[in-house]
Amino acid sequence: MSPMMYTIMLSSLATGTIVTMTSYHWLLAWIGLEMNTLSIIPIISTMHHPRSTEAATKYFLTQAAASAMILFSSMINAWQTGSWDITQLSSTPSHILLTMALAMKLSLVPVHFWLPEVIQGSTMTTALIITTWQKLAPISLIYLSINNLSTVVLMTMGLLSSMVGGWGGLNQTQTRKIMAYSSIAHLGWMTTVSSIMPNIMVLNLMIYLITTAATFFTLMLFKSKTIQDTTMNWTLSPMTTVMMMILLLSLGGLPPLTGFMPKWLILETLTTQNFIMAAVAMAISALLSLFFYLRLTYTTTLTLAPNTTHTKLKWRFKPNLPTFLMLSFSTTSMFALPLMPLMTQ
Repeated sequence: MSPMMYTIMLSSLATGTIVTMTSYHWLLAWIGLEMNTLSIIPIISTMHHPRSTEAATKYFLTQAAASAMILFSSMINAWQTGSWDITQLSSTPSHILLTMALAMKLSLVPVHFWLPEVIQGSTMTTALIITTWQKLAPISLIYLSINNLSTVVLMTMGLLSSMVGGWGGLNQTQTRKIMAYSSIAHLGWMTTVSSIMPNIMVLNLMIYLITTAATFFTLMLFKSKTIQDTTMNWTLSPMTTVMMMILLLSLGGLPPLTGFMPKWLILETLTTQNFIMAAVAMAISALLSLFFYLRLTYTTTLTLAPNTTHTKLKWRFKPNLPTFLMLSFSTTSMFALPLMPLMTQ
């Protein structure tokens, strides 16, 4: 794809998300989601390969079905109440349809199967866009209509997502699939707390975006597509290798790193609201996720590749991508925990 076309597609992608996030009318929100979907399809299929074509087709089918359900939900609500306002969703069938549609958009359990396959079939840059930017529009719709959605359904889907996200990533060897299951688990945490404390959901989303973007930038710098590739990262840059280890532990939610902040706040909120069993289940699911992050940190920093390795030695060329974003996001992902009192006021 030419740079001009790529720029147009990225601009349309950003415009679609911003239209959805700033609209109070269901039709405008739907138009933004459609713009968003139609502009990312060519980006996913830029690699002329069967895997990327398959990924683009799967993404299109799931997102088109979810958008149609959102439109259907808003039409039912407008038919029964006469209002197209996003915050005035009072019809029960509309609630159910909207919840399922947003779950499909966010790849929550039980409609999460498309995300690992789509991310595996696309490039690292596209995977970064799908796991970060593409979550903004659905999360903003949840934030706007949270008073009308079912707390029990959202908490159940969030709990299941955090468990399946931890479980699914255990036997993966591809770094993109590991990041996909990591995304499912993190969105499970956000969905669980969304109906109790939406502000914590937004804080969790911000931290998730920063840490995931930093991890993807590091993987792109090292060109690490599998766990075996990470064993040779130390030859390229020992300092960045150590930074990647800390980033992965922050994604896993270990104190005193930034990733611990949303998990701490969510568990505290759940216990305050007397959802003790839910908090215990979430904490156990965090351990599952932590296992595959620890496995990645182990292969990245604590193993020297044996002499008979099949992985090519990485030469220290000048990086193709600017590293400013990676450095700023990585620093925030590691050291923002002391800012928690300011963020939770």
